[in-house]
Amino acid sequence: MRNSGEYPPKPLVGVGGVVIVEGRAVLIRRGSEPRKGEWSIPGGKLELGETLVEGVRREVLEETGLKVQVGELIEAFERVYRDADGRVRFHFVILDYLCCCASPTTALAGGDALDVALVSEGEFERFGVSEAVARVLRKAFEMNRRGG
Repeated sequence: MRNSGEYPPKPLVGVGGVVIVEGRAVLIRRGSEPRKGEWSIPGGKLELGETLVEGVRREVLEETGLKVQVGELIEAFERVYRDADGRVRFHFVILDYLCCCASPTTALAGGDALDVALVSEGEFERFGVSEAVARVLRKAFEMNRRGG
């Protein structure tokens, strides 16, 4: 069983992959904390000895069944969640990358993803994504239009 990353002794590295398929981004509904039940970008914790690209590929495959080619970095940011006592419950430094499908297939929820959806640029906010996820998705669509 994987460590949840709860109450870490130091910040953890998280990686994510924004996969755009036929003008729509792949989102997953999170099956674990933080933000359990919310729609987000496929991703998770980088494992020891794993490169950033390897981590993105693994996480996207685990959560969506999609094999991807990892492209440009979209954004790096951090998320810090504190408990009621002010202690750091989660602290992630997250690197999200633009990805394209390496082989055509249908996205299916797996790993700790509860569900998967293909969402067009104009509708992802109705999925209740966080401000950070919405910002990353807008950047990803713009990069995709430029051929990034």
